[in-house]
Amino acid sequence: MNDTVPTERRITPGLVGIPDEVDVVVVGLGITGAGVALDAVTRGLTVLAVDAHDLAFGTSRWSSKLVHGGLRYLAQGQLAIAHESAVERGILMGITAPHLVRPLPMLTPVNDVMSRARTAMTWGGLSAGDLLRRTARTTTRTLPRPRRLNATEALSLAPSLRADTLRGGLLAWDGQLEDDARLVVTAARTAASYGADVRTRARVTAATGTGVELRDELTGRTYAVRAQAVVNATGVWAGDLDDQVRLRPSRGTHLVLRGSVLPHTRVAVMVPIPGSSSRFAMVLPQPDGTLYVGLTDEPVTGPIPDVPTPSEAEIDFLLGVVGTAFTVPPTRADVVGAFAGLRPLLEVAGATGNTTTDLSRRHAILTSATGVTTVVGGKLTTYRRMAEDTLDALADRLPAGPCRTASLPLLGAGPLEHTTAPTRLAPDRLVRRFGTDADLVLATAREVTGFGDDELLAPASPEVPVTLAELVFAITHEGAHDVDDLLDRRTRVGLIAADRAVAEPLAERALELVAQNRSVAR
Repeated sequence: MNDTVPTERRITPGLVGIPDEVDVVVVGLGITGAGVALDAVTRGLTVLAVDAHDLAFGTSRWSSKLVHGGLRYLAQGQLAIAHESAVERGILMGITAPHLVRPLPMLTPVNDVMSRARTAMTWGGLSAGDLLRRTARTTTRTLPRPRRLNATEALSLAPSLRADTLRGGLLAWDGQLEDDARLVVTAARTAASYGADVRTRARVTAATGTGVELRDELTGRTYAVRAQAVVNATGVWAGDLDDQVRLRPSRGTHLVLRGSVLPHTRVAVMVPIPGSSSRFAMVLPQPDGTLYVGLTDEPVTGPIPDVPTPSEAEIDFLLGVVGTAFTVPPTRADVVGAFAGLRPLLEVAGATGNTTTDLSRRHAILTSATGVTTVVGGKLTTYRRMAEDTLDALADRLPAGPCRTASLPLLGAGPLEHTTAPTRLAPDRLVRRFGTDADLVLATAREVTGFGDDELLAPASPEVPVTLAELVFAITHEGAHDVDDLLDRRTRVGLIAADRAVAEPLAERALELVAQNRSVAR
C-alpha cells in the first residue's frame, strides 16, 4: 500500500520505467478508467493505469458535455439510477469539480409543437427533476428551481426562437461541463498526483486477473506486470479484452455550429422529438462560443471503430427537429463540424428489437473466467460511483481502505470565488479549464519557453481561443504526445476542421519548445 500523499508524478506516454508488480492494473483511460485509478490510489493501493491510445480517446470525449440529474431515468421508472445521477451531479458541482461544471439553464419553448397535454407532462417531469435535486441535497444556489416563462422572457434568453408560434417557455437547470475530455484529463492527473502510474500509448495484449502483458506503442517493446486485480474499463471495447462481455452499443451524434447561427442564445433549447413523449433534441451553447445540436440514439452493429462517424441521416434528422423552433432554421451549410460517440450499453437477457433507447444506463461489474473485472455501462455523470462500486467489489482481493472520492476535490477545484473570475495572473479561459491551477499553467509555460504573457496567452485566432500556455502544459503535465493529443483531446479545436488548421502551427510550436527545453535540461 502507498500512503496516498499527493506527489508531482505526471502522465507519461509509453512504458519505460513501469513497475513489475502493482496492486491494480486499470485498462482504459476514459472517465471510467481514470475514476477507477483515482479511487484505487486514494484507498492506498499501488496502481498502473494504461490506455492503448490517449486519455479520453473513446466515448468520454463524445458526450453532450452535460452532467445529468437523472430526469430521463425517472421518466422510465428507473428510480435508483435517477437518484444516483442526481447525487453524483451534486458531488461534481459542489465538491470534486466545481471549476469544470457549472449550471446550465435549459429552455423548452411552449409553441404549436407543444400541446397543452405535453406541456403539462413536461412541467411535471421538470418538477419531478427538482424533487430529485432536493433529495440529492443540491441547493438552489447550485441549481435553481424550474419556472414557467412568458413569451417575452423566453425570447430574451433565446432571441432566435420563432416568435409567431411562441406562447412561453419552461426553464430548468442542469450541469454543464467545460469539456468532457478535460474532466477525464483532470481525473487522471489527480490520480497521478496521488501516486498512480498513468501511461498512454500502452496496449494490453493479454490479461488475466493476476496480470497483463503490454506493448509500448512508441517503441514496440513488450512488458509483463503482475497484479492482485485487473480492471477492464475499456468501454465499448470491453469485449475485446473479455469475450464474455456482450454489448449493444448505440451511437449518439452531435452537430457543431458557430454561435452566430443562432445569435445571443444564452440557454440550451430543448425541442421535442416527434413520436416520443420523453425525448428532446438539444441546442447547447458552449463556453468557446459554438453550439452543439444533439442527440441521436442509433443501434450499432459490426466492428467498433476507433472514431465513430455520424451518418447523413442523423445530421438531417437533428437539423429537421431543431429547425422547427427557430425563425431561421440551421442548414447543412451551417454545420462546421460533427461528432459521434458509442454508448457501451450492456446486452440484457430478454431485450429485443432494434432500438437501444430504452436499454438501461445502469452500470455493471462482471468477473470473467480469467479473473479480469470489467466495469461497463453507466454514464459520465456517475463515473465516480462506478469506480467506487468496482473497488468495493474487489475488496476481498485487495488491501484497500475506504472510498474517499466523494469528498476529494480534483486538481484545480477550489472555492467558487476562485473559479468564476480571472485570477490575478491567469485569464478567464485558463480559469475555466484549470480552476485554481490556472496560475500553474501559466507559470509552467513561462518557465519552459521563456516567453512573456502576451505571447503565451494570445489566442490562435479570434475564432480559435486556444493558447500556447495551455498547449505547453498539456505536454509537460498531461501526457500529450502529438498534435492530435493537443487539438483533439487536451483542447477540442479538432471538432472544427477549419479551426484545427489554424491551430496546428501553434500545437507544433508547443511540441518543439518543450522538446528543446527537455534537451537543454539533459
